[in-house]
Amino acid sequence: MATKIFVFGSIDGQLEPAFKKLTALHSKNNFSLALATGNLFSEAQDDDAIKALLDGTLSIPCPIYFTVGSHALPPAVVQKIEADEEITPNLHYLGKRSITKTEDGVRIVALGGILDTEIVAGQSKEQHLPFHTLDDAKALKGANSADILLTAVWPAWIWRGSSANVPVEPSKIPASESVADLCSALKPRYHFSSSPSDFFYEREPFFHAPAGDETESSTEVTRFISLAPYGNKAKAKALYAFTLSREPLASLPQGSTVSPFSRPQGKKRPAQPDGFSRFSSDGQGHDSRRKRHRQRSPPPGPDKCFFCLGNPNLSTHMVVSIGEESYLATAKGPLPSEQTFQDRGLTFPGHMVIVPLIHAPTVTTAAMGEAEAQRTFGEMNRFREALQAAVSSASGRKLGGVTYEISRSRGIHAHWQFCPVPAEMVAKGLVEAAFRVEAENQKMPKFEVKDFAVPDPEVGDHIRVWIWAEDEEGDRILGKTLVMRFDETVRFDLQFGRRVLAKLLRLEERLVWQDIGQSVEEETRDAQAFREAFKEWDFTLEPAPEAQA
Repeated sequence: MATKIFVFGSIDGQLEPAFKKLTALHSKNNFSLALATGNLFSEAQDDDAIKALLDGTLSIPCPIYFTVGSHALPPAVVQKIEADEEITPNLHYLGKRSITKTEDGVRIVALGGILDTEIVAGQSKEQHLPFHTLDDAKALKGANSADILLTAVWPAWIWRGSSANVPVEPSKIPASESVADLCSALKPRYHFSSSPSDFFYEREPFFHAPAGDETESSTEVTRFISLAPYGNKAKAKALYAFTLSREPLASLPQGSTVSPFSRPQGKKRPAQPDGFSRFSSDGQGHDSRRKRHRQRSPPPGPDKCFFCLGNPNLSTHMVVSIGEESYLATAKGPLPSEQTFQDRGLTFPGHMVIVPLIHAPTVTTAAMGEAEAQRTFGEMNRFREALQAAVSSASGRKLGGVTYEISRSRGIHAHWQFCPVPAEMVAKGLVEAAFRVEAENQKMPKFEVKDFAVPDPEVGDHIRVWIWAEDEEGDRILGKTLVMRFDETVRFDLQFGRRVLAKLLRLEERLVWQDIGQSVEEETRDAQAFREAFKEWDFTLEPAPEAQA
């Protein structure tokens, strides 16, 4: 499967001549789509050109995709995007941080703007200003792969190991380590950016070092290309056309090098986030409220999944901690309210979700591969144990916790849910009894007392419930782990765990999470309150080892 694509350097407001050029070339080549790197508009964009663009006078022969460059989009264009989500037919704004699958199936990951060093944590909350944060770049790693990576700045170290000389001093080129890390994580077939002055740069193709339990480097390569500004005086190359093939390569292209991003040090610990997203607790995990014209592919991938950090349409206020393999967030529509456990020392709901970074339906070897599943399961368990300790400490051991996972091969994005429960209910066996009785009432398979690490395929679909508390003296751990296995003949209730806990805690009026009307301010307050209480147990805040000189 091959797709013809055309790429512009920074058009910088020269809309009419650029589109006319594309029209002439398109009539001979029939491009599937075009990309505009850098700045599509100029800082002082001509009002007549904007008017012609918005009223459809300027003809665009094929879909053009672009992101924000080094300066903000014109106010009239921003207003049109916010009102209609489209600027004009065939001109698509990718957003500053986005994952898009075109009608031809081309997967584009975009990160616009330059790094905002003033924001030390969290993601930027708007899509039109020319700045991004470290967490914006990290969030896009959740896309896992890309055909094309489009960034406004170069990846750091891209010239390492290359015989293609950069026409200017590399230190004068805006470059970013976070963009380099993003490219290394996504392994795109093409990485496009714009040159800061009148020059064109194309690096030799490079292959990526093996990761995880891999032993051989992939034969898939990345080509980095930076185009000169359109219409530049030096007549440096500003137009580029190519055919994208998504078929695996039989061998490395001649002249390929190892990735310039290969570094001896391990993964850096990410900055603590400011919060992230609206996380449902119904196990469905994808958002159908916003339908973009450019996203018509049916599978709910990372760009539409409620739990993926790569989803560009998510808010940024509910994540409290991001680890290396998973993250922790407050739940949307929490079962307990901030008053539920107030008499036991908790001033926030405490209903949390633990979510793997990788987009997979289950935390299993079948879905993730053995090494990835083991790392992910281990860190999710670490979050679970930290949650238990934090809630127990904050409540003076009056509260324990229930964590449950629903593992279904037909799921969308695996996650675990945690909810505080009174420790005396755990000690008296009431929590265990509640799960067993509800299973019997719904004529479902029986629970067995069992636990396991990363399950093999023989375990199959299941719900697992960790019940935990400390005794009053803190000398003994109370609780059990229950597992119910089921197959396709069982119509499993995705609200099962929440239903059990709602009845147990006498919170039936809060059973349906969509009915819990919290404002963004309330959700932000709950996340911040939990973040403060969790600080002592948050292992992601451990300082990273100092780099060797």
